[in-house]
Amino acid sequence: MAGAIGYDREFKSRPAGMRTHILVCVGATMIALLQTELYIDAINQISKNAELATVIKVDQTRLIAQVISGIGFLGAGTIIVTKRSVAGLTTAASLWTVACLGLVIGMGHYTLSIIGFIIIQLTLSLLNKIIVVPSVKNLEVRYRHKAETQEFIANHFLENKVVVKGTNVYVEIENNHRIYTTTYTIEMPKGYNVYELIEDLATHENMLKIRLVDL
Repeated sequence: MAGAIGYDREFKSRPAGMRTHILVCVGATMIALLQTELYIDAINQISKNAELATVIKVDQTRLIAQVISGIGFLGAGTIIVTKRSVAGLTTAASLWTVACLGLVIGMGHYTLSIIGFIIIQLTLSLLNKIIVVPSVKNLEVRYRHKAETQEFIANHFLENKVVVKGTNVYVEIENNHRIYTTTYTIEMPKGYNVYELIEDLATHENMLKIRLVDL
């Protein structure tokens, strides 16, 4: 199961591939089996000698809890943060999930593990094809010659199916010339990257500055 999940990540050239996912799942399964064995052993010892009930204390969730929290450090290593984007979140989540899958298998809940595996596979392989989440960005454009430039921007948005959700415009005077800054809230179409949009808009001679902003 973990190998199949890891194969999907490796096929998509993600930081953690098939071997990593298998190792995480096997390790989690071993911990779950060990925790169960310790619990059973404690029960057997107490059944033989009732006085040990006050001495032997076994928390059936302690080792499992450490796996859940500890896998976060491994997942954090797959997350790459840049000025433009955050990558690796899905891979980090898949590592955490296969750890949980290993624990479920180790505890003997095989039906639950199969159901979980199917849901994970469907999520990784099919969900983004079924449900398209709109990509909404805030684009700040600084330019000269209002009418000409705004017409160019509007036409480019229309041709590339970029939907404008809202605009915010202000004007400033520099060297006796009007400089316009428009912040567009836009919804990007599938297959057209916002950085490609910036490159395309920057080809116009009236453009002074284009950048993504947080509102």
